Amino acid sequence: MGPTSAIVLFAVIWFMTFFIVLPIRLKTQGDVGEIVPGTQAGAPHEHNLKKKALITTAIAIVLWCVIAGIILSGLITVRDIDWFHRMSTPEL
Repeated sequence: MGPTSAIVLFAVIWFMTFFIVLPIRLKTQGDVGEIVPGTQAGAPHEHNLKKKALITTAIAIVLWCVIAGIILSGLITVRDIDWFHRMSTPEL
């Protein structure tokens, strides 16, 4: 895995984790009862984006280390997920 592949893998893991972490412990304006005029009741009252971004980064680093370790060790290769046998066999 090259440096660009590693960065792209980390970015994909980070954003997937971020979208999972975003709605956790979310307090909407409708839940609190303080709806600002011109906004929806489902708009966040307190978003805590900095805290959620830090949590996301910590989780993404751990997941990236595990996935990158599996890829670099050769435990799982592209040929392992070739279910339709479209890749030719490697010549030795």
